[in-house]
Amino acid sequence: MLERLRVRGWCALALALSQAYGFAQSTPAASGSLRAPDPRRSAYTVDDALAPPAPGAKGGPGLALLVSKALTAQWGGAQTIDNALILVRDGRIESIGPREGTSAPAGYVVRDLGALWAMPGMIDLHSHVGGSMDINDMVYVTNPELNVRASVIPSNSNFERAIASGVTSVLYIPGSGTNSGGQGVLLKTGLPNYEESVIRDPGSLKVAQWGNPERWGFGVGKTWENHHLRDMFMQGRAYAARWRAFEEGKGPQPERDLRLDIFRELFSHRTQVSTHTQVAQVVMMTILMIRKEFGIDVYIDHGEWGGYLYAELAKELGVPGIIGPRNVDNARTGPGPWGGSNPEKMTAIAGEYQARGMDMVGFNTDSPVIPQEELFLQSSVNVRYGFRNDDAQAVRGHTIVPAKTAGIDQRVGSLEKGKDADIVILSGDPSDPRTSVEVVFIEGRKVYDTAVDVRRF
Repeated sequence: MLERLRVRGWCALALALSQAYGFAQSTPAASGSLRAPDPRRSAYTVDDALAPPAPGAKGGPGLALLVSKALTAQWGGAQTIDNALILVRDGRIESIGPREGTSAPAGYVVRDLGALWAMPGMIDLHSHVGGSMDINDMVYVTNPELNVRASVIPSNSNFERAIASGVTSVLYIPGSGTNSGGQGVLLKTGLPNYEESVIRDPGSLKVAQWGNPERWGFGVGKTWENHHLRDMFMQGRAYAARWRAFEEGKGPQPERDLRLDIFRELFSHRTQVSTHTQVAQVVMMTILMIRKEFGIDVYIDHGEWGGYLYAELAKELGVPGIIGPRNVDNARTGPGPWGGSNPEKMTAIAGEYQARGMDMVGFNTDSPVIPQEELFLQSSVNVRYGFRNDDAQAVRGHTIVPAKTAGIDQRVGSLEKGKDADIVILSGDPSDPRTSVEVVFIEGRKVYDTAVDVRRF
């Protein structure tokens, strides 16, 4: 009895403190209702958890969305559908096509969005705002065993702003202070807990070449960095080969090494290396060492300041480029190694990759270097300075290109039948900075709606 009284006392104190500091509202809202976000609160409340499944969400009735234009971002075929009807059920896209001659099935909740557009949720493959980042990843030169999963904070305030700009998935990765800071996790930005948020773990092995690791210690240079990376990959290759032999019945079971376990995933092509790499020389080494020498799936992450000089080699060996956040330069037009300073002669770095034949070009923020909610501005800036936007290349660079790059395009990256219903409803062309995001669905759940939510961004 005394123990129960103690528990009740602590609960009463916790409730009083939460109300005093704004963590709970004194007047309850209707069950399942959306409320104005408080920066100290999660995006989800007890009311949300108790409410019946919403239309389009898993277990709920079907949802029919009527939009003026749908940007499908599919890898092949038509990129736009005018006057589109999108059917969503159990968190997935059931169908998408012109509404003419079709109608929503009986029992579906119809939402007519008038002149608004729809596009897939945007994906950022270089984000540091998924949690606390407290993994102590700068102890050794290479730390491939570390994983940011323990530091993930679902529905954090950075994610809430990201949702309001249409970012529904991110690769949350360690920092770039050493040559390998550890493993990232691919996450949805707007789901209430870790288990639901995870798209894939490990999301990548983070590698960094230049632009930070050279500060790790005295005398650190590119040759030193390449030596340590090659040594790590050689150890990983040998470890993965021993396990593959065991699995095929050709050798004894190896002793498990947590430091090298990630390489079983890499050499089985179940995940990729994401490489923070800058300037032409280290972009070249990413391509030649990680992809050509070791045969690992890898993509250029950043690739700035002349990295595009190796775009043709990257395309030949199947290495995508996820460019940013320094998305423009004028290295080709002025004197000195970094070019001149005339803004009228700036060129889009992503456009330089594109001009050399790369079709797998996407964008990232390196948030919080660029705020997570400003991902869409990366393509806007590039289009302004020469990135070719025919056939919806800018939209694809935020959606299907990063999805295919990360190997998650079977779930996200386009508006297609069977894929997760991660849908952004917006006022127009997403590459136009005047465009606003109005509604966001993640796996069919409405996680943001400016009709009832305070506009966050």
